Amino acid sequence: MSAYTNPAPSPVQPPEKLAPVAVPPEPKGGSSWKGWLVAALIAGGAWAGYEFGYKRSIAEKSAQSTTAAIPVVKAAQGKLEVRARISGASAAREYANITAPMIRGPEGNRPMVLLKLAPSGALVKKGDLIASIDGQTLQDHIDDVKDTVETAEADVRKRKAELEIDWKNMQLTVSVAKADLDKARLDARASEVRTEVERMLLQLNFEEADARYKQLQSDIENTRKRQAAEIKILELTLERHKRHLGRHAIDLERFSIHAAIDGLVVYQTVWGGSSMRQIEMGDQVAAGQPFMKVVNPKSMMLEAKINQAESDRFRLGMPAEMKLDAFNGMTLKGHIFSIGAIAAGGWRQNFFIRNVPVRVAFDTVDTRLIPDLSGSADVLLESSADNSVIVPLGAVVDEEGKSYVQVKTAQGFDKREVKTGLRNDTHAVIASGLDAGVEIRANY
Repeated sequence: MSAYTNPAPSPVQPPEKLAPVAVPPEPKGGSSWKGWLVAALIAGGAWAGYEFGYKRSIAEKSAQSTTAAIPVVKAAQGKLEVRARISGASAAREYANITAPMIRGPEGNRPMVLLKLAPSGALVKKGDLIASIDGQTLQDHIDDVKDTVETAEADVRKRKAELEIDWKNMQLTVSVAKADLDKARLDARASEVRTEVERMLLQLNFEEADARYKQLQSDIENTRKRQAAEIKILELTLERHKRHLGRHAIDLERFSIHAAIDGLVVYQTVWGGSSMRQIEMGDQVAAGQPFMKVVNPKSMMLEAKINQAESDRFRLGMPAEMKLDAFNGMTLKGHIFSIGAIAAGGWRQNFFIRNVPVRVAFDTVDTRLIPDLSGSADVLLESSADNSVIVPLGAVVDEEGKSYVQVKTAQGFDKREVKTGLRNDTHAVIASGLDAGVEIRANY
């Protein structure tokens, strides 16, 4: 908009002084009242000319000068947009968090040292090695567990052989006891030819052999159960060592971390003594600690918040112009793709101040677009037709429900009623009452 100012007119010069009028000499012997009457008429004419000529000219030229000094603008023709600016930080819609592996077992809480990291900002493919953790200590422990497993396997084999020998010996003992019982039974049957004492001794020998045989038969079943339980204990011990070995073998594989998706490597910030800094090679990380992200640069967004009182003005799909504070002059296209359903308060704000989260997607892909960059989005809320008549908002005044503008004329400015349409913070659309190109007062 521009204001047109007419040049100020040059000061009006006062009229020349009236030359003195020669008064004819009074004739001798005549009356003097005629001379005084003529002088009075001449003075009255001069005064009237000054009042009604000179002063009026000065007033008209002063009014023209004042009108020319007032800034005016022409009603333009174009499209008016109503936008709302929201601020936030860039983030990725599609990403994979990279965390330190969870080590299973009693040694799972020990810190881990990062030996290798993919460069920050590097583009990686799915399956590429992006980080590795020092696993020498774990490898040494795995070697010890392997020795334990081999020893346990040898113990199981040895004990099985020993118990098998004991089982064979016990079966042989039962067989001998069975033979002794059969012999005692045969001897007892030939007691008719024996003396009473011999018959009693043979009977006692038979009963002793029978009792010993029955005892061995009951012992053989218990021995079998005892040996099976002992072997089971050894096998369970061996299985525990094997699982221990397998668990650490998987942990060692997890020490080599590969990219889960194609994307851009972004380091996480960690607490470094007295300040926050990015993760570096050689740092220690705890199990489950996130230290890196792989983000899809084609799916970036701006995470922002709006006051709950203004949330009803925003709708999904509204276009926006995106800007990043780090890159002056860069403007990207975007649209709203997510609006929170519940307003939440911040820990620094009062309880009654509530904000609604809004996410604006970047429709334009740019290699400079990375997460955690501060920026803003100018969301297009409403717009008028392309050929609308637009005037500055300061040129419109609202009085008793009606709108007026001051239209410039040859005599000054005339107050004209108009009907306004869409408004933003600086301009208003004139729906009727004013044509494009008409000059109006810029500040009503």
